[in-house]
Amino acid sequence: MNRKPSLSFWQIWNMCFGFLGIQFAFALQNANVSRIFQTLGASVADIPVLWIAAPLTGLIVQPLIGYASDRTWGRLGRRRPYFLAGAVLTTMALLWMPNSAALWIAATLLWVMDASINVSMEPFRAFVGDQLPTTQRPLGYAMQSFFIGLGAVVASLLPYLLAHWGVNNVAAPGGVPDTVRDSFYVGGAVLLGSVVWTVISTKEYPPEQLRVFAEEPATTPAEIQWPRVIGYGLLWLVVGLVGVWFVHAYRLEKELYLLAGGVSAFGLCLLLRSVVRIEGVFKQVMTDLLTMPDAMRRLAWVQLFSWFALFAMWIYTTAGVAQVHFGSSDPNSAAYNTGANWVGVLFAAYNGFAALAALVIPLMVRRWGLRVSHLINLWLGGAGLVSFLLIRDPDWLLLPMVGVGFAWASILSLPYALLSDNLPAEKMGVYMGIFNFFIVIPQLLAASVLGFLLRVFFHGQPIYALVLGGASLVVAGFSVLGVNEPASKTAVG
Repeated sequence: MNRKPSLSFWQIWNMCFGFLGIQFAFALQNANVSRIFQTLGASVADIPVLWIAAPLTGLIVQPLIGYASDRTWGRLGRRRPYFLAGAVLTTMALLWMPNSAALWIAATLLWVMDASINVSMEPFRAFVGDQLPTTQRPLGYAMQSFFIGLGAVVASLLPYLLAHWGVNNVAAPGGVPDTVRDSFYVGGAVLLGSVVWTVISTKEYPPEQLRVFAEEPATTPAEIQWPRVIGYGLLWLVVGLVGVWFVHAYRLEKELYLLAGGVSAFGLCLLLRSVVRIEGVFKQVMTDLLTMPDAMRRLAWVQLFSWFALFAMWIYTTAGVAQVHFGSSDPNSAAYNTGANWVGVLFAAYNGFAALAALVIPLMVRRWGLRVSHLINLWLGGAGLVSFLLIRDPDWLLLPMVGVGFAWASILSLPYALLSDNLPAEKMGVYMGIFNFFIVIPQLLAASVLGFLLRVFFHGQPIYALVLGGASLVVAGFSVLGVNEPASKTAVG
């Protein structure tokens, strides 16, 4: 019986090191893009629809890259060509975005940046499954979580630190502060350097070697019930079209067209799959989606509520904290930019706490198991987000970031530990891409409905988006109880 050899600590360190740069870029995007949009003239109501590019790009790119990387082998290997290509494209977008002359340019560059980050990020998840034996995969995901926390801490703090060191933090109307611009330049260098380090310091098993390694038997795919698929396809298509009419007839927020259109598109994809006979990426991805392992199907609900909350936090914290805790909604004011920098500190704090939580979570898992540990961490994050409404001293906002940090570290590791034994090695990339559907779909949902919910129920106050996010994390915690815990998983490190 052939098994993958265990790797040393430093080999796992090197193979995960590129995630430092990927998360550096991702954190700069999350903490500063809303600020850039508002600086270039966007209103708070416009922010969600401008952010739609990010999750929509991931929904399209990740399964395609997963499918392609499963079938790639060349001089750089199987996954590494995608690490490198994505890093180069993301670096170019990082250098250009803070120099955007208009809002539409910045929105386009967000699309390019997020697509490029996804090109690098998706194969990194599959890389752990390729290179590590089952017993070491949780350690690999925990190592990725560590680098995610470390990279995000530094990236989120950069504008605040640069302002402290005397770099100009307020720009003329229509311009981006030097603190943000210089942070993006540093981010490009860190991203490219860390990914190149992983590319040159790691090797990959060729496809024929992966096939001879003995892995745990994959879950037998469910048989597709085509009449049911066709029925669901028609239902989703009709519901989506009715939704489009409803949004138009009652002149609701334009981003709700995305939600209705997405529902229709999913129904149409189900109907197309029922008639497509030609082999290709569409047929394979849709087939794997319809026959996904039961563990993935149950985890989908956990991911949906978890990432809805995270996206609400990322796009509304700057506007909410600047308005409530610093008393300004004017992106050209000193108070607003001071508040925006403080949000960078808060984001750095939760990522720092996440890096520490990555050390604590294995102890939690040994005591309570994967499911209960994830529930506890999600509820800690939910309490943290809700407390933004109750705290008035911005310094005390660091306290709820402890809970958010534990939730973030848990979201980045425990769902993958719950899932990893159920994925066949030859489809690791495409299944990780499909699993990421349940990361990007809730982000599209958040971008579609949050503006509407805030206007109708909360008088347009952005701070209440964080309260909705907190409630969503509580629901995610309840949902994880429906996931079966693998008997072989007793720890994540």
